[in-house]
Amino acid sequence: MAGYRQIGISEKALSINLDPRIYGSFAEIGAGQEVSANFFSAGGASGTIAQTTSAYDMKISDSVYGASNRYVAEPRLMTMLEKEYSNLESKLKHRAKESMFFAFANTVEVLNYYKTNKGHGWIGMRFQLTPDTPPNDCVLHVIMHDNDSLMQQKALGRIGVNLIYGLHHYNHDPELFINSLLDGLGMGRIEIDMLRLSGPDFMHIDNRLLSMQLVKNGLTDAAMFGPDGNVMQASQALYKKNILMLRGRFRPLTHVNLDMLKMGLKEFRKEEEIEVDRIQILFELTLKDLSAEGKIDEKDFLDRVDIIGSLGYTVLISNYQKYYTLVSYLSDSVRNRKVGVILGVDNLKQIFDDKYYDRLRGRLLEAFGILFGRNVKLYVYPALSEDGQGLRTLDNLDFEDKTLNNLIQYLKDNGKIEEIQCSNKDILHIFSDQVVNMIKERQTGWEFMVPSIVAKMIKEHRLFGCQDAEVLDSATK
Repeated sequence: MAGYRQIGISEKALSINLDPRIYGSFAEIGAGQEVSANFFSAGGASGTIAQTTSAYDMKISDSVYGASNRYVAEPRLMTMLEKEYSNLESKLKHRAKESMFFAFANTVEVLNYYKTNKGHGWIGMRFQLTPDTPPNDCVLHVIMHDNDSLMQQKALGRIGVNLIYGLHHYNHDPELFINSLLDGLGMGRIEIDMLRLSGPDFMHIDNRLLSMQLVKNGLTDAAMFGPDGNVMQASQALYKKNILMLRGRFRPLTHVNLDMLKMGLKEFRKEEEIEVDRIQILFELTLKDLSAEGKIDEKDFLDRVDIIGSLGYTVLISNYQKYYTLVSYLSDSVRNRKVGVILGVDNLKQIFDDKYYDRLRGRLLEAFGILFGRNVKLYVYPALSEDGQGLRTLDNLDFEDKTLNNLIQYLKDNGKIEEIQCSNKDILHIFSDQVVNMIKERQTGWEFMVPSIVAKMIKEHRLFGCQDAEVLDSATK
């Protein structure tokens, strides 16, 4: 970002218009033709725009792009990009040797007249960075927070110009590109909760790191990707799902983590409103748990995510340090579906600490209204007592402030908190920091503190400071 100068929207649009190599089309649905309008108003648009399209009527849209059940969705956007880019290639063959073609598209829902909906949309571009080469794709999902439909349209127009300019001028620096998307907008007007770059010019890009950059730089509070490493848009991926979430550092993932999940899932399945085949398990990492001395170790982040993905689980990274903010986000994503949160008894004790909510006017009660006022249930996992002989559990948890004991009992009686068992008391001594220290010091025995597939990955890929690349013996296979 050193030496970066924020360029105005009109200046960006004019710069693109005056570049004789960049040439393409715009297809915009749902928020006017605000992106192309910026290029028209900047002057010299004939040097950039081959065609603009705005198929608002569903029947007209279907006649151009085919029938669809959902119009503001990623599949619809991809169909639009494919149609528009193919049209350019077939009709403008005479320009193929000197032009970098692009097809820009968006399908958006802005606030309606009664403001009963939430503005959001899909934006994408298929584009070349060199003439006569295979194209790349950039796809992103935006949530618009302006409380006025016209303001949302204007914001969309600006982010579209920023996207086109950034892909051509900042493609060498992903973080610079991401931050430039909000030029002329400021924080808070538009949220970008999913971004994906693909194509021959971006083979070196890991989209999980782009997701992390979105969260780190404040463009969104949470980002998500699946076991295969593909980025996901939360509301689309969690649609009509019941969520079971486990928060942790997972550095590395241990037997305790998997036992928490196993026992929590066992109880979550028993809930009356749960459709067992529609449960989405999430492993959540907070951004602060990825940071060391104010910096994020990208390799360490990817190592943890690779391990979780190897076990078939989806990862959520977020800026939600407090549970009530995280639960609020998840509940909004799944509407009235059930959300289960698995946590250790020590984390529960922190949740009941009034100092945790010093920035809320209503302090603990306000936070609990958000946390438990939804279709949410906490599943509390035990820990070893200080003498190592017994267990600290939800049932024997005791607070100095006795009113909190009454609150715990109220939440238990109303099905908001439930104790879950440990399947094997002998694993409760395992802590991830201890595992990492043993790995770094080349001590034996750490392999038996983590699942076998995790131990194998750590050794084969030399993760967390491991120096031993030998394949594990039969005990860990």
